Amino acid sequence: MPKIIDHDKRKQQIAEATWKVIAEEGIEQATVRKIAKATGLSAGALRHYFSTQSELLLYSMNLVSERVKERTMSKTYQGDPFDLVKDALSELLPIDDERRLEMEVWLVFSVKTLVEEKLRALSEDVYVEMKEGISAIIQLLVNLGLLKEECNPDEEAVRLHVLVDGLAVHHLLHPVSFPQQKMMDALEYHLKSICTF
Repeated sequence: MPKIIDHDKRKQQIAEATWKVIAEEGIEQATVRKIAKATGLSAGALRHYFSTQSELLLYSMNLVSERVKERTMSKTYQGDPFDLVKDALSELLPIDDERRLEMEVWLVFSVKTLVEEKLRALSEDVYVEMKEGISAIIQLLVNLGLLKEECNPDEEAVRLHVLVDGLAVHHLLHPVSFPQQKMMDALEYHLKSICTF
């Protein structure tokens, strides 16, 4: 009896192997041949799932975005509003091995979008989703009466978005000088500076 293959699961395994190759060797080394080897498939079998490298990269990067959204949507946010906001924003930061890998790959992918137009639309979509998510967090603070009166919600959403991106990049690029605790302390300091916690 022929083996039944779960094609969606196989595509995810290929995408995860792509992340690993990108994180360890860089996006330019994420060739079909190298990724096929990492997944234990032949290059021909891999091309059955993704006919081009761009198609594979798009799927792989989209999977990063989907996983972040799934984690965020599956959580039950309860308790202290400060911890709730910090926890929600932590989904966008490299606070564990899984998120670190996702962020490393996304950072490399983002640089690639500067020279490969086919990848830009996904990057823009994720940027807009992140912007909207952070704006929703600021609006939650407004609704709870926790954002300081002198703060402009729209401007604070922009500032928080830039801060979260910057924290992630600094921690990824300089983990010794800017360790995780410093990253989280900076986030906490900023939130306390704009809120009445």
